[in-house]
Amino acid sequence: MIPKKTLAVAAAALFAAMSLVSQATHAGPRLDKIMDTKVIRVGTPGDYRPFAIKTDAGYSGHDIDVIETMAKELGVKIEYVQTSWPNLVKDLQGDKFDVAVGGITRNVNRMRIFDMLPGYAPFGKVALVRAADRAKYTSVDAMNQPTVRVIKNPGGTNETYVLANLKAAQVSTHDKNAEIPALIAEGKGDVMITETYEALHYAKADPRLAAAFVDAPLTPKNYLGFMLPTDDADYVRVMGFVWGLVDSRGTIKQAADKWLK
Repeated sequence: MIPKKTLAVAAAALFAAMSLVSQATHAGPRLDKIMDTKVIRVGTPGDYRPFAIKTDAGYSGHDIDVIETMAKELGVKIEYVQTSWPNLVKDLQGDKFDVAVGGITRNVNRMRIFDMLPGYAPFGKVALVRAADRAKYTSVDAMNQPTVRVIKNPGGTNETYVLANLKAAQVSTHDKNAEIPALIAEGKGDVMITETYEALHYAKADPRLAAAFVDAPLTPKNYLGFMLPTDDADYVRVMGFVWGLVDSRGTIKQAADKWLK
């Protein structure tokens, strides 16, 4: 007769083995859904050149090129979901999409809630100003004056910087980030705080504009990243693998050469 203790140990070992088999053959629920439906939902504000911009023709930009290459590697199609900077966190938490892209800064507050893929496009905070006025803005103090009109977009790290450092300036909010550079160029505002690449993009596109502080950014170097929910470790693991794979094939460099030069 086999002792009860031996039977209990054997049963526990069998259960553990079955659990390992189950884990090996079934991914997490989010990854399973994506692979079964052949669709990954990509959320983006779509208003941040050159990373993601929405036009009548659809979405384009650095991040769009990269996520579309990743989707092909996964064997799935993309369903783009419109979001906004104020709603980005809430929408990702609310399962409105599977990954957020579009020039999203990697920082502690976001990493506390979500996972983020490896950083790319090193940048610092800079100012977009009129070219004719560039000599006026050589320091934070020069922008932080009651006569200086600062236009910010709500919900992101640029707004956080403005509220923390330009309290004395005339600060107004404009909901459509992509429209702010034109407002600065037209003299309806004086300063837009943004990141290196967006400022350089608009300064190159419109000779009325200039990117200030590019050589000495207002903040230490940081990186952008794609943001993922943390409810499925298998999904996060696979997305990290796919990022590394397309990076090793030159996709990230190609996107940077195309959009960030």
